[in-house]
Amino acid sequence: MKITILGSGDAFGSGGRFNTCLHVEAGTDRMLLDCGATSLVALNKAGIARNPISTLLFTHFHGDHFGGLPAFLLDAQFLSRRSETLTIAGPVGVEHRALHALEADFPGSSSNRWRFPISFVEVTPEAPATLAGFSVEAFPMVHDERAGPCQGYRLARDGKIFAFSGDTAWTQALIPLAAGADALLVECYTYDQVLTNHLDYRSLAAHRGELATPRIILTHMSPAMLAHEAPLPEERAFDGMVITP
Repeated sequence: MKITILGSGDAFGSGGRFNTCLHVEAGTDRMLLDCGATSLVALNKAGIARNPISTLLFTHFHGDHFGGLPAFLLDAQFLSRRSETLTIAGPVGVEHRALHALEADFPGSSSNRWRFPISFVEVTPEAPATLAGFSVEAFPMVHDERAGPCQGYRLARDGKIFAFSGDTAWTQALIPLAAGADALLVECYTYDQVLTNHLDYRSLAAHRGELATPRIILTHMSPAMLAHEAPLPEERAFDGMVITP
């Protein structure tokens, strides 16, 4: 399993970073875990072809995680000339959200006669799935239910487990999400400012002993968190970082 962080930024592109987008691959299988508004630019910059990507899996429906979907679909239709099935997966309501996003960004596009089949899959804590050859489990996160349900995911394949929180404040659900994972990519928006919908570093550090994973990588950092240059025991994500659990 190989995860390339194409976008490690927050909603505002702090630090010049792209919105959240992870390219996940194993063997010939490819998926994107989140596809924020800047993701097509990030894919082009990284030289990653879109057609081999079989699946887009979303943690929630905020623009910095979900907003790249309309452009990805239109690229598939008109530039990449996709013919293979594209699976669009995520929390309950993913099909409705996808069609709404298409209409908002490109009016009339939701009724396109797509040159490729599109399959929608809802992944919930009660209904895990197999996507692009990965076993996927969902965990409820605490972020913004207007853009949710908001979820974190565990991806398992070939004896390796990668966990990703998506956006969340501290929640006990992070403990089973991380348990036994080879790597946990977790949002860490602020250093010591406690928010109701994002995680701060001090809260994360206070619970570090409960997270049974040997490797924690911080992402989705605000300007204040990016400016905190003191050494930390955790790694900090950056655009282009490669994780091999």
